[in-house]
Amino acid sequence: MADDSTPEQLQAAADAFRADYGAVRDQIARVVVGQERIVEGVLIALFAGGHALLEGVPGIGKTLLVRTLAQALDLSFGRVQFTPDLMPADITGTTVVREIESEPGRVQREFVFEPGPIFHSIVLADEINRATPKTQSALLEAMQEARVTVAGETHALPRPFFVLATQNPIEQEGTYPLPEAQLDRFFFKLQVGYSTRAELAEIVNRTTGAHDASAEPVLDAERLLAHQALIREVAIAEHVRDYAVRCVLSTHPKGPDSDGQFATPTVNRFVRVGASPRAAQSLVLGGKVKALLEGRAAVSIDDIRAIALPALRHRLVMNFEAQADGTTADDVVANILETLPREATGALA
Repeated sequence: MADDSTPEQLQAAADAFRADYGAVRDQIARVVVGQERIVEGVLIALFAGGHALLEGVPGIGKTLLVRTLAQALDLSFGRVQFTPDLMPADITGTTVVREIESEPGRVQREFVFEPGPIFHSIVLADEINRATPKTQSALLEAMQEARVTVAGETHALPRPFFVLATQNPIEQEGTYPLPEAQLDRFFFKLQVGYSTRAELAEIVNRTTGAHDASAEPVLDAERLLAHQALIREVAIAEHVRDYAVRCVLSTHPKGPDSDGQFATPTVNRFVRVGASPRAAQSLVLGGKVKALLEGRAAVSIDDIRAIALPALRHRLVMNFEAQADGTTADDVVANILETLPREATGALA
């Protein structure tokens, strides 16, 4: 939307956003049973312009969700199955020599860039933690800057660009933990749980009978980009933005790099490295999506709190004492939300 948009135009754009969000969600529900919280998290990350990491045991529908989302969006879709022998060029593409017949009887050779599966608007990085760190790092530039550099030449990726990665948390043999720098580039980390009794019954009914549902495309690139631009225009008051900032600062334990002003005793005891500024960006942008979905023109503190867990959990590096005690990043975030005052005390430093 333009800066001189009228209130009526902004209201119409907000209504269009909610309609498209609901249409995409309904198309996913035609195929994916339950998992409403995970679907909401994925869609918030999509409309906020971020990327999402789905973690869960095998067979609970992570890949199905991503594939269905791709069907509901009129965008190009690429899938990368991560394996230990996958190379960076298998993701980004490579330069090859191609023979072209310039004139009869004369063949001319030239270098041509063959794009890899990363050159799609929606990219499924399936079982991302099965590839080596060298290959995982091929996604770093793409996720942050929407471009890749191959053989010294930079290639822009399509817009919009959305990476959805999956990983298995229990099968550790033959896996490589994601580097902190790459985890930080995911807008949300969503933990996919088991289905309920009723949901599992419906899954069995759909997958063992004649039912063969599929999603229809209901949103194209132009409208998605317009919605992403609209999200950034949602207002946020200074005290709400400060709450998001204090949430992030609360994850910083007292040490050489931080005075630990907002850290709780739990953070000081169990956290080795706190969240980065990208966490604050995720909190604010995700809060803007939540506000718009609920028909409000400004972000509330409750919006920030509602998305704090998926925005922060993967950005905390726990120490050895946390591992020995069984304390997780989710426990730390819950502790922060319980103890952090809604109103700031003192002036901004």
